[in-house]
Amino acid sequence: MKRVHIDFATPSLRRSLLRTPLRLLPFLFAVAVMGFTAVTQLARYEEDQEQLEALRAALAARSTAPRPLPVAAQPKLSVPEAQAQAVNDAVMQLNLPWRDLYDAVRAATSADVALLALEPDAKRRTLRITAETRNSDDMLAYVARMQEQEWFGSVVLTRHEIAEQDPNRPLRFQVSAQWGGAQ
Repeated sequence: MKRVHIDFATPSLRRSLLRTPLRLLPFLFAVAVMGFTAVTQLARYEEDQEQLEALRAALAARSTAPRPLPVAAQPKLSVPEAQAQAVNDAVMQLNLPWRDLYDAVRAATSADVALLALEPDAKRRTLRITAETRNSDDMLAYVARMQEQEWFGSVVLTRHEIAEQDPNRPLRFQVSAQWGGAQ
């Protein structure tokens, strides 16, 4: 004989939950969590919309408000011409392309040449190099290598002398190089 299920109790949520099979409980829990999350997200969205509308209203009120009167301009300070020129010269000297100058000079300098001084002039875009070598062939080879550097537009040997007071009697020379050939 077949079992008959008779239930005279009034239907309620509690009875429905008690009669739910256990395998459906994780599914019901997941649905409840998603529902709770959806409700909280909807509440947060509505709050954000209210804040956005308040900001729009404040922006509209601000754009229609009368503009304040302009404040009187501060008097401009005048800088003497000599001081302005001195500042500009200092800035120009500080903005020298040191890395490019150094790389170009280093590429042309061999072990036979000893560099004594590098004196850049930013206004004329020239570099005066003082160096020493043992003989004139090394000096001329150095000038030729400097002329091959793309960074320098022109390279000129300006002075040379034999240092008589030094026991090795090195050849001291100066080269003037104009930079800006390939910037």
